[in-house]
Amino acid sequence: MKKISCILLLLLAIKYSNAQTSGNPVLKGWYADPEAVIFNNQYWIYPTYSDIYDKQVFFDAFSSPDLVHWKKHAHILDTAAIKWAKRAMWAPAIVEKNNKYYFFFGVNDIQSDEEYGGIGVAVADKPEGPYKDYLGKPLIDKFHNGAQPIDQYVFQDKDGAYYIIYGGWRHCNIARLKDDFTGIIPMQDGTLFKEITPDKYVEGPCMFIRNNKYYFMWSEGGWTGPDYSVSYAVADSPFGPFKRAGKILQQDSTVATGAGHHSVIHNTATDKWYIVYHRRPLGETAANHRVTCIDEMFFDDRGMIKPVKLSFTGVAPQPLQ
Repeated sequence: MKKISCILLLLLAIKYSNAQTSGNPVLKGWYADPEAVIFNNQYWIYPTYSDIYDKQVFFDAFSSPDLVHWKKHAHILDTAAIKWAKRAMWAPAIVEKNNKYYFFFGVNDIQSDEEYGGIGVAVADKPEGPYKDYLGKPLIDKFHNGAQPIDQYVFQDKDGAYYIIYGGWRHCNIARLKDDFTGIIPMQDGTLFKEITPDKYVEGPCMFIRNNKYYFMWSEGGWTGPDYSVSYAVADSPFGPFKRAGKILQQDSTVATGAGHHSVIHNTATDKWYIVYHRRPLGETAANHRVTCIDEMFFDDRGMIKPVKLSFTGVAPQPLQ
């Protein structure tokens, strides 16, 4: 009887412990390429709905007050609202400006300049939408410097200027956005699309500033394979040059495979950093069976990012208010 009581207490302790963390995956269902941001004292995740391209035609969003309890906002945008979208919407990026929410996304998986598609923009009055087409056409619809127009990340520099950083097919560009996000404007040297591709870059760029340094992160390897991973570089400018510093997110054979295509959240009140990414559960081989996870990210005394430890527990509650 005593032994049974001890087991019950242990099970209750495990249950209680698990209830105090987000757990991984943090979202229910197949979701990938998460864009994580903070809006209005809420954490938000905007992922790709991970399915075959002909079914990957809408976006869901998720909000949380504390990183642990998540609310689903279904179908915030779909191809019915984007008349020129035919298939495969994925890898969103989002920014808030003047009480409007601008949602950038890749669509149609174009393979050449002769195909129609690329990077689009939608807009809404609330983070959860509904979103409507902002331009009625792609923002970027051509291959510049060899970069497929996908996997965009929108970055605001210290001077307030907004840049779009994007690219597949092992090329990454940076371009300055117009203040109203309706197009691209030349940079100081007259360049419209500047290539900033670091060594081993494949896709999924992300950028943030910490201690006046620019951290540029990207995904390496094949998105369907176990070698999918994240590396980074640090520079004094968003234009680089970016020398690869090393890999900080990769598979753990005891936890999951193919960990990559991420974004970063910084809670400025606590100075805690989180990496939100997707990975493939052990035993899963289907290309689109990917789940969204979150783990804490740490820096060493030199400001270098420490390798992230994949976990099943996720992160502890971190309320914003």
